[in-house]
Amino acid sequence: MADQRLTRETGPALTVAKLIEPVLESMAVRLVRVRLLGQTLQIMAERPDGSFTIDDCEQASRAISPVLDVADPIAGRYHLEVSSPGIDRPLVRPDDFERWAGHEAKIETSVPLAGRKRFRGNIEGCERGEVRLRIDGPEGGGERLLVGIPFADIAEAKLVMTDRLIEAARLRRPASAAMGDGSTWSGEPQSTRATDRRQ
Repeated sequence: MADQRLTRETGPALTVAKLIEPVLESMAVRLVRVRLLGQTLQIMAERPDGSFTIDDCEQASRAISPVLDVADPIAGRYHLEVSSPGIDRPLVRPDDFERWAGHEAKIETSVPLAGRKRFRGNIEGCERGEVRLRIDGPEGGGERLLVGIPFADIAEAKLVMTDRLIEAARLRRPASAAMGDGSTWSGEPQSTRATDRRQ
């Protein structure tokens, strides 16, 4: 379960995710998220250690472009953008919640839990299919409450940008890579067919 990804894509974005995930895995890269925003297809990915350099973005883009050219999952012209998750990154796997334990996160659930769908607090890991989050009490004061949010019920989760998070990301950065630096590659398509339908 540690490598299970929250799959919240729908429509063409879901089709793209299913097409490119095996390609990325063959490069020892993990898919984080696919989004189709207007005419931009955004693909967010990372290496298992959390790093993803501009060179990684470029290599991933060149590897998945031919797959998208053949399958043609998106009608009309579009622009392909491959990027790293950045510092205030989405949390999409159980091990993301383990790796970033102690840091603040925002979580939105797909179904109400105890009458609410939005939670904000400090991550305390993920155990037995539940993300543990330390949140403020109902009155906003006193002792903080530890809640368990079923991983399967999470619609969206992301880290909250703090000075502590920025410092932690800097310290975790592998010597040879820029970890979570927001690297983005928006290269030109490689095939003639891609040129016909992409900007």
